[in-house]
Amino acid sequence: MSHSDISTTPDAQLDLRGTPCPINFVRTKLRLEQMPPGSLLEVWLDPGEPIEQVPDSLTMEGYGIEQIEDRFSFFAVRVRRPELNQAEC
Repeated sequence: MSHSDISTTPDAQLDLRGTPCPINFVRTKLRLEQMPPGSLLEVWLDPGEPIEQVPDSLTMEGYGIEQIEDRFSFFAVRVRRPELNQAEC
C-alpha cells in the first residue's frame, strides 16, 4: 500500500451552510473532537467569511485541510483529525 491508498472518502459530513462565523468553526471543531484520530470530515461552508476564516482557524488548531472544493453555491472542505500526540490523554 502506498500513501495514496489513504481513504479520501469522508467518515462524516457536516452541513454548515447558513451558519455564521464563529459558530461554524466551533461546530466543526466539536465534531472533529468526537471523531476518532485520523478521521476525515467534510464540512459544507458558505462563500465569503466562512470559507475565508474556518480553514485557516482549523489549520491553526492543528487540523489538516486536505481539499477545498468549490461546488458552485458552497464550498466542501475536507479536514482530517490528527493522530493522537503526547499532549492528548
